[in-house]
Amino acid sequence: MNCRCPVFFTTIALVLAVGPSCTSGSGDGAGDSETVGDGDGDGDGDSGDGDGDSGDGDGDSGDGDGDSGDGDSGDGDGDSGDGDGDLPACAGYFPADAVWCQDITDAATTADSDTIAAWLEQAGWGNNDKFQIDFSLEVLEADADTPRRSFEATGAFYTPDCDYVEMPVPEVGAIEGEAGYECVSDGDCHLIVAARDENLLYEMWRANIIGGPGGEFFGGCLAVWDMSVVYGDEGRGQGCTSADAAGFPIAPLLFTADEVASGSIDHAIRFILPNAHIRELIYSPPATHSTGATSGPVEAPPYGVHLRLRGDYPIDDLPSEGAKVVARALQQYGMFLADGGQIALTGQSDRFTDNKWDGLLAPQDLVALRPIDFDVIDHGALLDWGEQSCERVPLGTPP
Repeated sequence: MNCRCPVFFTTIALVLAVGPSCTSGSGDGAGDSETVGDGDGDGDGDSGDGDGDSGDGDGDSGDGDGDSGDGDSGDGDGDSGDGDGDLPACAGYFPADAVWCQDITDAATTADSDTIAAWLEQAGWGNNDKFQIDFSLEVLEADADTPRRSFEATGAFYTPDCDYVEMPVPEVGAIEGEAGYECVSDGDCHLIVAARDENLLYEMWRANIIGGPGGEFFGGCLAVWDMSVVYGDEGRGQGCTSADAAGFPIAPLLFTADEVASGSIDHAIRFILPNAHIRELIYSPPATHSTGATSGPVEAPPYGVHLRLRGDYPIDDLPSEGAKVVARALQQYGMFLADGGQIALTGQSDRFTDNKWDGLLAPQDLVALRPIDFDVIDHGALLDWGEQSCERVPLGTPP
């Protein structure tokens, strides 16, 4: 995840950290006012969302995916929904008309689609140009009995982009890349909770709860999404970020072991690229944000770019049935560029799902996919983040 609001582009005030937390001076972005460390350890200044933590190129997923949950929390228990046992139609989070679940099999491509694909083919995916999968992100479930916690905002909280309300914290759960709620790795440490009783999706960047779910709670940007709303190109606000740099929600773009085991992923997928491979300051609807850390040329893909795997790609040549399921989703729904980092594709941890990644899908089962195997879907005119200023009324009263 990138630091989103450099002072030379906006007047957004940063709320400085006043206590121990995941600080912005770590990882490979240390000392850089435009980036926050992602823990990817590559030393190249490309900040991201911690995705580099989950794979080192040796085929290990590194997210504890072999650990089974107890069913008390997480998103695979089937116990929560809209009151009648059914989850929302789009990826279990939003109405069926949400952009994340639109069939783009026959959607028009941009005039520069081939140019972008060819440029990215030369630049590469990141991670030594391997199209690898990260399985470190968690999605938790809350209900009316789940404690709501206030948090102390850190320097990773931006106004008015971020919401400042109490957040549900299940007794059993974890943040991205960690065994529990404490951000010990100093990565992006996303805390994602779907509160079905409120019909709200809470997504926080750089969460850190010290001493268990009831301990001291420090938080970065919190984005609260109304799961009954079909968000348009304005998202939560034009020019505004979320818990992901592009301004997208995270949860509906993660594919799960349960989905893959079922044989169908019925929504688009989240992917990331190094900042140097993202067009400088430019973003494409339905994204609402870019960052000052981007530095790619005009031929590079912009933030929010929607890529679709070509219909003639030889899916049957992929090494596992799980890989074929993901590839078919990339043909039908595509993938959105959501953040900066090294590990391209993002699945969800299997800690709280019924099915497990082991034997179903390995981190490198899709390395055969190349940028030139994708088309760029046309979502209309691009925007320049340098000309945008986030204007929205945040939930709560930010400090």
